Amino acid sequence: MQPADTIAAVATAYGRAGIGVVRVSGPGTQSLATSLIGRTPPARHATLSEFRDADGLAIDQGIAIFFPGPHSYTGEDVFEIQGHGGVALLRMLLRRCVELGARVAEPGEFTKRAFLNDKMDLAQAESVADLIDASSTDAVRSARRSLAGEFSARVNAIREQLIGIRLLVEAVLDFPEEQVDLIDRHDVLGQLQAVQGDITTLTDSATQGNLLREGVRVVLTGAPNVGKSSLMNRLAEEEVAIVTEVPGTTRDVLQRELVVSGLPIHVIDTAGLRESDDPVERIGVSRSLQQLEQADVVLEIRDASVPCTDDAGSDLVRLSEGARKILVINKIDLTSETPKASQEGSVDKVWLSAKTGSGIDLLRRTLLRVSGRDTTDEVPFMARERHIHSLRQTLANAQRAETEVARLELCAEELRLAQQALGQITGEFSADDLLGEIFSRFCIGK
Repeated sequence: MQPADTIAAVATAYGRAGIGVVRVSGPGTQSLATSLIGRTPPARHATLSEFRDADGLAIDQGIAIFFPGPHSYTGEDVFEIQGHGGVALLRMLLRRCVELGARVAEPGEFTKRAFLNDKMDLAQAESVADLIDASSTDAVRSARRSLAGEFSARVNAIREQLIGIRLLVEAVLDFPEEQVDLIDRHDVLGQLQAVQGDITTLTDSATQGNLLREGVRVVLTGAPNVGKSSLMNRLAEEEVAIVTEVPGTTRDVLQRELVVSGLPIHVIDTAGLRESDDPVERIGVSRSLQQLEQADVVLEIRDASVPCTDDAGSDLVRLSEGARKILVINKIDLTSETPKASQEGSVDKVWLSAKTGSGIDLLRRTLLRVSGRDTTDEVPFMARERHIHSLRQTLANAQRAETEVARLELCAEELRLAQQALGQITGEFSADDLLGEIFSRFCIGK
């Protein structure tokens, strides 16, 4: 794939910095670079250069590097301009590139060209954005593994297994007199079971990687004055929310990003759930209910010093259906209770004091467990929801293929569908609209 146009974009974050980079890629890159710096740039050498406007006046002085294709990030000729990181200055350099024949790149277009030029597969391309967006050390390591191709290698190994089984099944369909001997001799059933085990293992790792990427939405809820804001501050380890003895102090949704054992946790403090004549507080309660509908984990907070019935919070369970729930018994410093955690059926309970911090570690461990975070030392593969969906679809097709070995035409079709579902991960089978959706979420300049 060789696009007919040349693209350019500022590749560094918006704002003031010591260095700013403008990146150019495409067939007109070399002539653009020659016009900008007044000479043909040497290949892969950092050269001190003056970047000039149409009148020959210097816009800036910095480093110019030319990467001839196909040995570049995009597989095309690439030119990088490293100047001073002023907003107006970078705009002037980008404008000059456009004057010289480039157009402003779309979000993710450099990486999209790298994918289309076979410099990386689709899973690796997505991991570029994941590496940029990573919010924890574990997420960085996970994305780096996927960018290095380890996830794709595992996917391709499973694909080769499926192809091998398909060849056997198709051979039997072509030469039916060999059917029983060939199927038994190569233990097709055993191979199908083995590949299902590999798919399951990879799905588990991808699920952990997706958890590191997306994080968990944790919503704090409960009646007014049970200590939601105090717990928010304790988890954030700073004064994020205002804490007073006046019920209804929190009237809007407050959000804070935390990292616990590598897992990004989006903690959301909400207004106390109660009937109110105050129109502002009613808006806050309405927003609280909206957050509950989107929660992955709900922390229902109760006051340990106030007796409650077993059915307390039944309305909450209905509102937050689908989310995992933890019942937090707060303010144990006002009682004789001690910090502890228990699991009774599907209900997790934690006794703690947000005021003193006693029991907070128990809550963090419970949060990790109910979120599904595996805290082993193994770094998972960074993955997205679409990868997990494809792996699950592949597994379902492989399982159906196993049940249809007696009817080889159906078995062969299920194996074909399994291979196709798996190919969607790396881009072997992918629609143009899927590519547009994926790369549109990248930052401009990458």
